Amino acid sequence: MARDQGTSEFSDLRPKEKCGIIGCAGTSPITSDLYYGLRILQHRGQESAGLAVYEDGLKSKRGMGLVHEVFTKEDLVDLRGNSGIGHVRYSTTGSSVLDNAQPIVAKTSYGEIALAHNGDIANANEIREELSKKGWAFMTTSDSEVIVRLLANEIVNTGDVKRALREFTNRLVGAYSLALMINDSVYAIRDPLAIRPLCIGEGNDRMMIASESVVFDTLPGYRFIRDLKPGEIVELRSDGFESTRLPHPNHTAHCMFEWVYFARPDSVLDERLVYDARVKIGEQLAHEYPVPADIVVPVPESGRAQAQGYAHVSGLPVVEGLIKNRYIERTFIMPEQADRETGVMLKLNAIRSAVKNKRVVLVDDSIVRGTTIRKIVGILRLAGAREVHVRIGCLPIRFPCYLGIDMKTRDQFIANEKTVPEIADFIEADSLGYLSLRGLISALKHSRDDICLGCLTGEYPVPIPGEKMRKERPLEMFSDSATKPSARKKASSSR
Repeated sequence: MARDQGTSEFSDLRPKEKCGIIGCAGTSPITSDLYYGLRILQHRGQESAGLAVYEDGLKSKRGMGLVHEVFTKEDLVDLRGNSGIGHVRYSTTGSSVLDNAQPIVAKTSYGEIALAHNGDIANANEIREELSKKGWAFMTTSDSEVIVRLLANEIVNTGDVKRALREFTNRLVGAYSLALMINDSVYAIRDPLAIRPLCIGEGNDRMMIASESVVFDTLPGYRFIRDLKPGEIVELRSDGFESTRLPHPNHTAHCMFEWVYFARPDSVLDERLVYDARVKIGEQLAHEYPVPADIVVPVPESGRAQAQGYAHVSGLPVVEGLIKNRYIERTFIMPEQADRETGVMLKLNAIRSAVKNKRVVLVDDSIVRGTTIRKIVGILRLAGAREVHVRIGCLPIRFPCYLGIDMKTRDQFIANEKTVPEIADFIEADSLGYLSLRGLISALKHSRDDICLGCLTGEYPVPIPGEKMRKERPLEMFSDSATKPSARKKASSSR
């Protein structure tokens, strides 16, 4: 995942999040806004990109690569429409092939449906098997196709789109932020635990939903309104939006990795600015793991704000001791491990005069297998660093993620094989400190009950076969507290 703004990408061993989504409805062509919105969200996925718009019928294009590589100027002219959705993707469920790129489009007797999905459906295989036994044929290996076919079936059966949107989610277990286009109408859905981010904004006589608020800060004429609530369904219109709610518990399960690593630092996720959370993480690290040192060096890019926080508490200067080459080919597509490890060396170079003979505190967001951070420590030592003390902005990762991060098996985590001192020896660091759970929760300013910590604690917010579920009642036990629609107009008093 290229992390020009928000995270780092040095090899395919680093965690990768599934995707970013966007949707827009207006009274004039919105394709340009969708295109630039996807470019703003490019850090959330670099394997494929796609757009689907409506103008006298649904038109779409998907392709492998970055947004600007997939779409030409001619494509954007051909894809003119007053409503549409878009997607950038990394594969978590489903292989990295064009067939699994999104938006996924389906034709039904009711009309055309396009879907863009961020997250993972934990029971997708179960639903796929059930539908296959009924004669359904699936064209992809993506869990997102399961979603769109389930929805299409519900719409055809009920003939009522809004009812179908509420009903089909009863079958879904997992994380899902969705952008949907049903004929020319655009909808957005956030799962009842709000695991993945989704927010809404307005501008230029248009309403828009996006994975991160930075889209509305960056696109001219737009402004951020708010995050979608847990279990909220919105229908976008040019003059506002209509909202309903799915049954939802009184707590959430926001993914902690969004603040630690995935999102851009200038995004606000569920009322918490990502930059502030990362600075606080760095401050907590300095309190928990002080060390005599000369400089603090961030791993670009997600280590920057955390390094600022560490420096603020420790009194040490932040030094750009590592420079990232932003133009090296993405290392995750390199076929051989040796090539990927060489890619680490090509992507980063140390400033020798800045680190030579210095005791360095190296700040990064996470460790998976340890091979990437080991290479980075080696780069600093080759440049003459006298000591390298590694500080990590979350707990050791020990458990798989089933809800949208590409971390699927326990054997890929070095923390399951080695103790912290042993990991320090493996990465050739003079010391290693991971942020505590208490420190992480304090930095995020959400209660522990409102954060998904499954990859850290092994307790998940939804039922996963063979895994522990954190203490909560099933969603079916909660009443549908808000099925009555409520309209939201542009008037500031209704914000």
